Amino acid sequence: MPTATPSKTEQPRVVSPSQWVEARKDLLRKEKEFTRLRDELSQKRRELPWEKVDKNYVFDGPNGKQSLADLFAGRRQLIVYHFMLGPQWKEGCPSCSYLADHFDGMTIHLAHRDTTFAVISHATLPEIQAFQKRMGWKFNWLSSSANDFNFDHHVSFSKDQQANGKVDYNYDHVEFPSEEAPGLSVFYKNDAGEIFHTYSTYARGLDILVGTYNFLDLTPKGRDEEGLAHTMAWVRHHDKYDDGYAVDAKQSYVQPAKMHDCCSEKE
Repeated sequence: MPTATPSKTEQPRVVSPSQWVEARKDLLRKEKEFTRLRDELSQKRRELPWEKVDKNYVFDGPNGKQSLADLFAGRRQLIVYHFMLGPQWKEGCPSCSYLADHFDGMTIHLAHRDTTFAVISHATLPEIQAFQKRMGWKFNWLSSSANDFNFDHHVSFSKDQQANGKVDYNYDHVEFPSEEAPGLSVFYKNDAGEIFHTYSTYARGLDILVGTYNFLDLTPKGRDEEGLAHTMAWVRHHDKYDDGYAVDAKQSYVQPAKMHDCCSEKE
C-alpha cells in the first residue's frame, strides 16, 4: 500500500529554546505590522462615504412589525447579519449557523458601544423561529419576506437572476450556488432620524466574524481545510456533530433542501 506523505505538522522543525524565541520575535514583528495595517484599514472603512436609506423597510419579528428605524432600539448604530435561510428551506445554511453560534454572547457588549445587532433572513418568521428554537439561539432575528431588503443588499436572488447564470454579489457579477447569500451590513441613524448605509461586506469579508477560525489560526494545523472542494465542507449545525461525523473532501456547497423536496434531494 502507498504510504501517505507526512504533513508539515507531523514533520515539525524542532529547535532549541533560544532559537524558538528568535523565531517567535521575528513573527511578532510581522504580527505587529499586520495589526497596524488592520487599524489603518479599519480607519479607511470608517471614512467611507454614506448613502441615505430612503426606502421604508418593514420586517416581521418576534415583537411584531418593525421598521428598519425600530431595529436600532434607541442606539445610533445597527449591524445586520444577512443569514442564509430562504423561504421553505428545511434549515439554515450550515456556514451561517457556524457564524451564528458566536452571536449571542456579543450582543450585550455591542449594546454598550451604542450598537444594536440583528439578524435578517428572507424566510418567513415561522420558518425562522422554528430553526432558531432548534439551535437554541436568542439574538433578534427578523424576516424580510415581505420587502426588498435582501434583494437591495444583494443577498437574495430572483429566479430570473439565477437563470442568467450570474448574480450581483460582493460587488461583482459572479456565479453563485444558492438563491440566498451571506453578508453583513452596517447602518447609522442620526438625531433627525435619518438612516444611512455605511458598510456592507460579503464572502471572505465575513471571515473576521468567526471566532472559531481565529482560534484555529493560532494552532499548528490551522483551519485544516486544504484539499476540500468547499472549504467549509467540514462544518455542521452544532446539533449534527456525532460519532458518525465524516468529511467528504469532494463535496461542493449544496443549498439546504426545501420542505417540499427534502425527502427527494440529497443534502
